[in-house]
Amino acid sequence: QVDLVESGGRAVNVGGSLRLSCAASSKAFGKNCVGWWRMAEGHARTLLARISIENGITYYTDSVKGRFSISQDNANRTVYLQMDKLNLEDTAMYYCAATSGGGCYDRLRSWDYTYWGQGTQVTVSS
Repeated sequence: QVDLVESGGRAVNVGGSLRLSCAASSKAFGKNCVGWWRMAEGHARTLLARISIENGITYYTDSVKGRFSISQDNANRTVYLQMDKLNLEDTAMYYCAATSGGGCYDRLRSWDYTYWGQGTQVTVSS
């Protein structure tokens, strides 16, 4: 069973916007924390934003505050990442991940997350 499926990644110009989607199984959605991560070539996987499915509280890494927005659609068990003002450094593979229970406050490490998607590629060009 595939628990998380990302979509929405594509090539976009600098300054453009994209909305990524993460469709989750009931097991991965639940009352978990869902986070968006990315991995650029030659760099470590980085947590960008996370949302607590139970109460909707969101957290952002400083580097994306004001540009990226995470949201949830409970009816469709989907978490979105709206990305605006994209720049070349945003080029990466983007992943969503979900914990197995618990809140989001201290879920900062990759091993805090139980379920992972296969990723969707975002390429920003000038």
